[in-house]
Amino acid sequence: MRLSDFDYPLPEDLIAIHPADQRDRSRLLRLLEDASGIEHHRFADLPALLRPGDCLVVNDSRVIPARLFARRPGGGKVELLFTAPAGEDVWEALARPARKLIPGMKLDLPDGEGQVEILPGADARLRRVRLLVPEAPLDYLQRRGEMPLPPYILMQRKLRGESPHATGEDRERYQTVYAEPPGSIAAPTAGLHFTPALLEAIRARGIELRRVTLHVGLGTFLPIEQDDPTRHRMHVESFVIDEENAAAIEAARRAPDRRIVAVGTTTVRALETLVARHGRLRAGRATTDLFIYPGFRFRAIDALITNFHLPRSSLLMLVSAFAGRERILEAYREAIAQRYRFFSYGDAMLIERPPSIRPLAKN
Repeated sequence: MRLSDFDYPLPEDLIAIHPADQRDRSRLLRLLEDASGIEHHRFADLPALLRPGDCLVVNDSRVIPARLFARRPGGGKVELLFTAPAGEDVWEALARPARKLIPGMKLDLPDGEGQVEILPGADARLRRVRLLVPEAPLDYLQRRGEMPLPPYILMQRKLRGESPHATGEDRERYQTVYAEPPGSIAAPTAGLHFTPALLEAIRARGIELRRVTLHVGLGTFLPIEQDDPTRHRMHVESFVIDEENAAAIEAARRAPDRRIVAVGTTTVRALETLVARHGRLRAGRATTDLFIYPGFRFRAIDALITNFHLPRSSLLMLVSAFAGRERILEAYREAIAQRYRFFSYGDAMLIERPPSIRPLAKN
């Protein structure tokens, strides 16, 4: 297995740089359970495509507006992406340009509202920083930070003559309607298509809706750099599932006639991590660095709702592990031919795993 096995050509104009006019008007490609082919739908059709008794599991983490701009003492501009808290007022942050930031340096925030102090403890990617502001750091980020849109969206907007900064629309639309605990630095994008009305229609169909909270961090979107992808190491991400949700999902997992339908790859990684460690869904707080690639034995989920992923990414490898690499790449070729919109603000897939390879989900 080589990283190039998970590459595919994509016309740049199919990269979605803005959300659909309405969340549930995005398109939905359905990979049929019996492997007989592909169907094309709108996301609003989802309730009819699911079955009464299905258990739909979402990731309800809220995206932090974690992107800030500051200036070095000499006036140079610095971009900071605050990735995770690391102590009182201390955070880990991706910085650009990182090489010019040395311990003890203080960066000035806009409008004289405070500073960012560079601390010892840098690694190849991250800097440790202290946010020196007159309020809680998270409150400051919520008030002054930008939504951390993927760099390819900002780059494509700039190439098309638009501002390379997140907008007010992004603050609303790069967030699921059911987001609650803040902590993510990227949206669990498969959930961006849901509306309150669609969730109500899903419940009315007899489908159970359950939640986990995985704070999306570097583990989800850092690129794979080795030609042998099995050497890639995922960055640790934290998640939590409470007793009520864990018990309900486990009951559905054990029932022979019910399916666990995961919304997004982050939900998959949380559920599969718990079952791999404990043999069942168990409540509590945990971390995961689970890297799912072809050959992985799924034991927690039966179907997956997900967006279309970047070439050579760990996310593309996860969906390939779930449905088969050739089946996924064929679906991507069909999506390109039908001019689906790709990546975070793009369209979605419903992947149903054939029963012949699903029994492990019930063990």
